[in-house]
Amino acid sequence: MAQLSNKIKEYCKANNVSDVDFLEDVKLQDDGQGAYIKEWNLDIAQPTDEQLASYETAANTTEANATVDATRKSQYGSWGDQLDEIYHDIEAWKTRIQSVKDNNPKS
Repeated sequence: MAQLSNKIKEYCKANNVSDVDFLEDVKLQDDGQGAYIKEWNLDIAQPTDEQLASYETAANTTEANATVDATRKSQYGSWGDQLDEIYHDIEAWKTRIQSVKDNNPKS
């Protein structure tokens, strides 16, 4: 199940709001029964639970791709190491990077 914040980001993106500040624009709270919107300060209508539920799949994809990005980043190595590898053998670097991408596909 996708996090509420990611469903809100997807809802906002669909309504032409590209950036959401969860300290100012939208404040979430969890009193032990699950997260909910405590305060809504955006110029678009606050979404209903049903509207947010409709963004579950998109938010799940966003979360899965963020995990893939983090895995790829850790496996790529630092920029300095990559530049050194490129200098010494660009074809080996291309092969290694493609392998990382192939082993960690995005949705």
